[in-house]
Formats: sequence, C-alpha cells, structure tokens
Amino acid sequence: MITSASTSGITIESASTSATPATASASSTSTVLVASDLDRTLIYSSAALALTMPDARAPRLLCVEVHESRPLSYMTETAARLLTDLGGSAVFVPTTTRTRKQYQRINLPGPPPKYAICANGGHLLVDGVSDLDWHAWVTDRLSDECAPLAEVREYLTVTSDPSWVRKHRVAEDLFAYLVVERDLLPEQWVKELAVWADERGWTVSVQGRKVYAVPKPLTKSAAMLEVARRTGAGLTLAAGDSLLDADLLLAAGLAWRPGHGELADVGWTAPHLTSVPEAGVLAGEEILRGLLRTVAEA
Repeated sequence: MITSASTSGITIESASTSATPATASASSTSTVLVASDLDRTLIYSSAALALTMPDARAPRLLCVEVHESRPLSYMTETAARLLTDLGGSAVFVPTTTRTRKQYQRINLPGPPPKYAICANGGHLLVDGVSDLDWHAWVTDRLSDECAPLAEVREYLTVTSDPSWVRKHRVAEDLFAYLVVERDLLPEQWVKELAVWADERGWTVSVQGRKVYAVPKPLTKSAAMLEVARRTGAGLTLAAGDSLLDADLLLAAGLAWRPGHGELADVGWTAPHLTSVPEAGVLAGEEILRGLLRTVAEA
C-alpha cells in the first residue's frame, strides 16, 4: 500500500516493504519500536537550540556530538534521562538522513541501539554494521524507479549560483545536497528544483543551511518497517521535523513533530500525529515525554 501526502508541491510516499530481503521475526505485540529523526528532533546544534528564556532559567545541556574537537550537538539533561529510559523499555531506532560517518560521531545516552537507519534509509545498521542485503535492495529500487544521481548533480551544478552555494555534497552515493547561505537562497529556485526533481522521481527538502535532493524510493519509512518486521514490533512510534520525515510519520502507528521545522512551517498534520507546541531543544524533551508515556501505556 502507498500513502501520499503533498507538502508545498512535493509529494512524499510511504510504501510497504513486502519485497524486502529479510525474513520477519515471530510477532510480539508487546514490543514497541520507536524510530526518531535526530537533528532538530532529538538533538540540536547551538543555532537550533531556541533558548528564548532568561539565561538563568535555561535548561542544563548535554553535548552528544563532537566534530573536529568542537562540541556540535546537544540535548537537555532531562531529555537525556528520558531517552535512557526509552532505550530500556522499547526498541529505539535512531533514524537519520546523515551518512554513516556523520551518525557514528553522535554519542547518545542510554543503551547502544541495535538498529540505526542512516542515509535516509539507504543503510540499515545492525550492531553498527550496514546490512549489505538491505543496501543492495535499496540501490536496485533506485536504479529501477528514478533518474540517476549523476543527472541530479549536474542540474544542481548548472542551475545553482556560487553567490549562495558554499558546498556541493554527495552522501553515500545515494543522494545529493547543497550547503547554502540560507538568507540568499532564492525561493523560486527551490520551487523550480522541486518540480524538476518530482518529474524524475526525486524529492527536495530544505533543512537549515542544506538543500537536499533525495530519490523518492529512498525512505526512512521502508527501513523502519523492515526493523519492525525483524523485531516483531506490535506498535511503531515515530518523530521528525522535516519533509524527509513525512513518510516515516505516515507509516508509524503514532507520530510526533516539534513546533519548528519544515512540517510545522506548512502546518503538516495527520490523524495520528501529535504536534508539540514547543520549538527548539525543549521540543525534543517534550517529544521524548510523549514517546515514553505511550510506551508505558502500550
């Protein structure tokens, strides 16, 4: 079955994984799986913290990522405790568009997750190692269903302007993104890119200073459903903030999004979605409260 949601002219599809390579585990209705996006959902850069309260009332923060010897990402100490509790009571699956290398520099509190989803579903890590059968299944789908990466890279190179592009990047040979000066990024260019990409089986997402072009078959939801099959989860919960998370939220039994991000900006919603009013790092804390409360009630 395919479920679609249209956001700003970009269609997000979430498909079942009946053709995936792994064999399902025996069903266990008591197992709850929690698949959550990381950046700007559970963890936050300094620029994304949104600490609008007086300094003396700001929450204590825990650094969970260091890059080139500098602290990069944070969560509140309260969120860290909630995540530790969540990891002990559910199958917690970090679910990110980050590459494997970018994900592996994150040091989340709580028990090490057995499963993690990287590269927007292109890599399914099991005990830190990419499942090669899963990756082969994904790359076969991309080859069959959408335009090649090289064509998209060429379009990005030809149509973008060095005055507002700082870097061109390719992630895991699966998708491309630009690092841009957000204040200078032309909105019309983004709209035209989205239309061009849609016609070729790709989707577009703008997150902070990055403009992503991602193949439609490359989804977090497919990987989440695969982990649910392997663990026999009877209930799936999900959280995310961006267009690239929409398919994940649609595929879950219950879902959460913060009060910031692409989905909040366009008022994206679904019948099973909880929209947390908080923005910034406190939203991550509130999302974790909701997830943990739901797991306890399951």
